[in-house]
Amino acid sequence: MTGIPPHISVRDLNVFYGKDHALKDISVDIPNKKITAIIGPSGCGKTTLLKSFNRLLERADNVKVTGQVLVDGEDIYDPKMEITHIRKKMGLLSQKPYPLPMSIYDNIAYGPRIHGEQNKKKLDKIVEHFLKTASLWEEVKDKLHGPAARLSVGQQQRLCLARGLAVGPEIILGDEPTSALDPKSSQHIEKRFIELKERYTIIVVTHILRQAKRLADYVLFLYMGRLIEHGPAQAIFENPQQEMTKEYIFGVIS
Repeated sequence: MTGIPPHISVRDLNVFYGKDHALKDISVDIPNKKITAIIGPSGCGKTTLLKSFNRLLERADNVKVTGQVLVDGEDIYDPKMEITHIRKKMGLLSQKPYPLPMSIYDNIAYGPRIHGEQNKKKLDKIVEHFLKTASLWEEVKDKLHGPAARLSVGQQQRLCLARGLAVGPEIILGDEPTSALDPKSSQHIEKRFIELKERYTIIVVTHILRQAKRLADYVLFLYMGRLIEHGPAQAIFENPQQEMTKEYIFGVIS
């Protein structure tokens, strides 16, 4: 960690789904403008932790959250906090891409329009800029007004990345964002993340250790809802301090 303040600070976070205690006393700082990978076995709480960062957990029934999640020093679970203010800071890539049922152009312009941008020339520039950022422009520039649903799955995921970036987030959340993609499309997304970390804080849930090793600057290892170990990626992968981390990284537990 550098002297730069963390972008997200989690303090004594607990999440319950009814009686199920899904996250247990999580406290950690997420570094600014780095790629943080959340790793661990299936069902350990990776996605729950990711969704706690933008309050998406509230969409599920019977959820209780205690503790603090501070984004830029603001407690997003403060009752006075405006939820749209929080989510505007976050761009989310899900496991499967969900393009809006409209044209490629309108997918990107959708967010800026909601936030008040109606100038056609400005929208044109926004669409081109973020399609280029997602390395999709050359593939779609001649069919911008065609339906996004006709794109390949890999192209749709890059479209969703461009759409998320177009509303001006500070943080990109990825919930196993390459799990539905072929190897070439996965490489596209990974390459984009490495380039984008100069401007954004990126947090990725992944069950693929090789991917975490390729991408991550910082790693969180969860097991059974607890944060077992966290630290710089090289230290975690080459010299883990906790026995359970060693067993996971070397395939003893999965």
